[in-house]
Parts: sequence; structure tokens; C-alpha cells
Amino acid sequence: MAKAQIKEKLARWFSQPVLVAVALVLGAIVGTLTAFFGQVLDRVGAIRDANPLYWIPALALGGVAIVLTYMKIGKGSERGMGIIFDVAHGKEKEIPLRLIPLIMVTTWVTHLFGGSSGREGVAMQIGATLGHNISSKIHVENAPRILLVAGMAAGFAGLFQTPLAAIALSLEILLAGHLEMAALLPAAVAAFTACKVSQMFGEMTVIAMNDIFPGDITRIIWNDSGLDIYFILRLAILGIIFGIVGGGFARLLPLSKKFFAEKFPNPVKRVAIMGVVLSALLLLCWQGRYSGLGTNLTDMIFSGSATSAASDIYAYDWILKMLFTIVTLSVGFQGGEVTPLFTIGATLGTALAAIVGVPLPIAAALGYAAVFGAGTNTLFAPILVGAEIFGFDLLPAFFVVCTAAYVCNGGKSIYAQKKLRLR
Repeated sequence: MAKAQIKEKLARWFSQPVLVAVALVLGAIVGTLTAFFGQVLDRVGAIRDANPLYWIPALALGGVAIVLTYMKIGKGSERGMGIIFDVAHGKEKEIPLRLIPLIMVTTWVTHLFGGSSGREGVAMQIGATLGHNISSKIHVENAPRILLVAGMAAGFAGLFQTPLAAIALSLEILLAGHLEMAALLPAAVAAFTACKVSQMFGEMTVIAMNDIFPGDITRIIWNDSGLDIYFILRLAILGIIFGIVGGGFARLLPLSKKFFAEKFPNPVKRVAIMGVVLSALLLLCWQGRYSGLGTNLTDMIFSGSATSAASDIYAYDWILKMLFTIVTLSVGFQGGEVTPLFTIGATLGTALAAIVGVPLPIAAALGYAAVFGAGTNTLFAPILVGAEIFGFDLLPAFFVVCTAAYVCNGGKSIYAQKKLRLR
């Protein structure tokens, strides 16, 4: 064997321990940052909810502050996940470190004044930015891409405490129909480390479905006669609807951004005018029911009985949350899309439960995961996020619904995925 080949193999063998060690440190840092970000975000949301009439009317002022800040010192970081994906796809070379404090602060401002947005994009940007910048300090083949993926996994796991879903999501989202397997081990190490570190600052997000729906959950799919094919068909129908809605969200978001950019070319005027419109509509709709993450709606569903959830959730909650989130993110406010997608799916599942013939809390849980999967154009991540949050007893149901949603989402994603070319 030639010396060059031996040297290349040795380099590959030694690169994995180096990447794992870096991923361990990366996960610890990202877990700490995401825990801090999430705790502040929760407090900001509580302040807004306590006095909505004080904060929501000033949404336009918050938006102007956000846009002006990015114009002055952003240097491209306002593109958020866009720049992360451009770097991953080789279109850009650097992710500015200033992205981290800017996206954290501007997301807090968005939520304080009542904008409808999420938080996962922030966490994934924190992780990806740190991972990519750390990679410049080590000389390992493909380290920038691998640590970028590991950083995204750490960000998602640190914020949601769902490491399996975080690993799957980070491997799936860069290239449609392809798993970034070279990053598997570093992503796993970073995700579990971030999850554990963030848990030191708070409790794990797990919803006990048996507390909501007493009895053996597995019997909704398997009965004494075996597999309940009719129930599987009902689950597939739910999945198709969830897929259409999630794919619709992913399709409408860029169209909305393009529309408002053409309608109001000046970004300051755009966010000021639409901020006034949004604040008026948000106050009109029950004084901020659709502001923030949307966890107020999911809490109504999963914190009480099925009867109370059915009465507290309106049949149109999902579409209003969807529209408010799309407009908020289209006109210059900051945040993510995943938590609103969770809310859209859960409220849509609640509305469809009686129609399709699926127990309400289970339909809501399935929508929670499947609309997220359809919006991100991923399959394994939503199955695992559903199982990690609601329990692995429902794993077969999540598989059926999320598969149907994935097939029916139209191939659209909220992220700038590259398409895998089939030969």
C-alpha cells in the first residue's frame, strides 16, 4: 500500500475522535446558550401575556428597531437560516458570530411585542454558527459541514430536549431525500450533550398521553383481531390533510415574503406599516391569542381533558395561527417556524378529531408532529419528535401519519433544502 494511502486512512481514523471531542464541547456550550435563550423567551412571553394592551400596540416600534439594528450592524446575518444553508451548500464561506446575539435579542423583541413566531430557528442558528466557526480551528476533512450539522442538532436538542429528533432533523434537512451520515456520530454526541446540559436549567418537555387518554394506547391500532386496518386508514387521512397544510405553510411563506418585499421595497416602512396592521389584528383576535409561540393553545389541548380541549380550541385556530406566523416572519420580525407548526398541527388535529374518528388528544398529538414534518419536508424527525414528547407507545401511529404527510406535502420545505437529483 502506498504511503499516501496509509496516511489518508490514518487521517480518517484520527479525525473521528477529534470531531467527537469537539462535538462534546460544542453540545455543552450550545445547551447552555439555548437554555438561557429559552428561559428569557418564556419570561418575555409571560410579561407580554400579563399586559397585552401595553406591549402589542407597540409591535411596529419593535419591528423598526429590529430592522434598523440589522441594517446598521447585521452584515448579512439577518438572513438567518438562509445563510446557514448557503454555507452548508457551499454558496457562502463564513457565518458571522454576531448572528448569535442579534438573533437572540431580536427574537425576544418580536415576542415581547406580540409577533407570532417560533424559537427553533434561533437555537439551530446558534449551534450551526458556533459549530462552523469552531471548525476553522481544527484541520479535519469536511469538519465545517459536519460541525455545522452537529451544531444544528445541539441547538434543537438543547431547546426541545428531544435529542433523537434533533439528530434526525439535522441529518435530513440539508439535502432532500438524503441523510448526512458522515455527521451522525458528532451530531449524536452534540445533541445528547446539549440536551443533558439544558435539562440542568429546566424540566424535560414530555406529555403523558395516558393522563389525557386513559387506557392502553396501543389498542387503538391493534385490537383483539389484530391490526385495525380501518383505524390505519383514518390515520392516513389525517396524515394527508396534515401534509397538505404543512406543505402549504412552506409554500406560502416565501410567496408572502416576496409579496411584501415588492409591495413595500423599503424594509423599515414595510415592518412599520405591517407592524401596525398586525398589532391591531392581534388585539382584535382575543388580545393576543395568536401572539408568541402558540404554546398557550397547545397547553389548552394537553393540560386538560378532551372535553375541555374541544371547547377551548376553535375550529379556525390553526389557520389564523398559520396566517399570523407567515405575515410576522415575512415583514421583518424574527424567530422560527417549528413551534408555530407544532401549534398549527395540534389545533388542526383537534378540529379534525371528531370528523375523522380519532380520539382528540391523539389526533392533536399526531398533528403536532406531522405538520412539523410536512413543513420541514422531513420524515424521521417528526416521527421521533412525536415519540419523544408524547411517548413511544404511539410510535406506530406517528409512523403512519407522518409518512402520509411526507408523501403529500408537495416536496416543499421552510428551509432552503437542495433537491437530490435522481439518475
